[in-house]
Amino acid sequence: MKTVIMAGGKGTRISSINNEIPKPMITINGTPVLEHQLNCLKRQGIKEITIVVGYLKEKIISYFEDGQKIGIKITYIEEKEPLGTAGALFYFNKLEEDVLLLNGDLLFDIDIASLIEFHRSKNADITVVSHPNSHPYDSTLLQVDKESKVVEILTKENRRELYQNRVNAGIHVLSSTVLENITELKKIDLDRDILPQYVNKGTLFAYDTAEYIKDMGIPSRYYDVCADAEKNIPFKKNKLNMQKAFFLDRDGTINKHMGFITKPDQLVLCDEAAESIRRINSAGYIVIVITNQPVVARGECTLDELNRIHDKMEVLLGEQGAYINDIFVCPHHPDGGFDGEVKELKIECECRKPKPGLFLQAAQKYNIDLSSSIMIGDSDTDILAGQNAGCKTFLCQSGIKVKEIEIILDYINEL
Repeated sequence: MKTVIMAGGKGTRISSINNEIPKPMITINGTPVLEHQLNCLKRQGIKEITIVVGYLKEKIISYFEDGQKIGIKITYIEEKEPLGTAGALFYFNKLEEDVLLLNGDLLFDIDIASLIEFHRSKNADITVVSHPNSHPYDSTLLQVDKESKVVEILTKENRRELYQNRVNAGIHVLSSTVLENITELKKIDLDRDILPQYVNKGTLFAYDTAEYIKDMGIPSRYYDVCADAEKNIPFKKNKLNMQKAFFLDRDGTINKHMGFITKPDQLVLCDEAAESIRRINSAGYIVIVITNQPVVARGECTLDELNRIHDKMEVLLGEQGAYINDIFVCPHHPDGGFDGEVKELKIECECRKPKPGLFLQAAQKYNIDLSSSIMIGDSDTDILAGQNAGCKTFLCQSGIKVKEIEIILDYINEL
């Protein structure tokens, strides 16, 4: 597989940090972000890389040369004029292999082999790496179905009400059939000009991950990335390493307990929920919601309607700089007798709390060490479920609170 890094941009929004070097050469704790990328790729066996250069290209070329000094082989393609995020792919339209395409302004540490395996398993034309972030309101968002197929792309210009906080992270795998259709050397925007074609075709997929991927679009995010790198958070969050998670109940913990919620407009966040979750995000933990939703089995709410309720939760959290990585739902309920109930969901299952089934599913998906993870809920059922899963447990009253999260984080750090 060919690996290409797009490093030709100017980085106007972050120029106050250093306007004398191209954005990919801005240093994170003394090392250029581009070098961080190359080291991550090298560690996973990728040792031949093409870098597309443009603005202040000599700064990149003179620093890395042919890559020999860091143990890889680098070739360069020069953009004579800006070609957008995909125009330079014209130079690869004769390739007969897939391309791993990366934005040059990202600090990341992800399991590349898992990404490639996913791409091939879906027989995708394009796979986009996606993740939630703390600023979905100014990001390109991917809306996906249960098979991870992208069904809609929301750019910054699109009107948004309810949405999944799943951001295009700037890492892609493109098949050779995509490349062969780029037949002209011109400015092309990947998000606007190429990806929508494959949404319509049904061959664009999102590889969602809780691993570390952050851009440095503005100075405040740059300083956040530097702080994360200082704590070695990017490496720790690679899924090849065991992960730690905060499992959160939903009703009464994140949103106010107002009876069974069957419509998005009924969901109201607890007063300190967003800031509490933002603190957990900043500490580098995966955040997963574990929730029993018997309204589905009772026929009071469909799974699609439940997903829209969760979209509302993601929107409200995102507006305050917080996000959750995943939501695991038990839609079952063992008792019958409700009008409109869904009979196939009226069963004794292994996923309904206090059983640990949802925790075990999450642990398998994200390589989570349950014994080093936390469960927070507002009921005895939540606490028993966490204990059954082997987690440390904390009971909250009337929603999670910032002070409680600070105490829990201090407790974990002392272990």
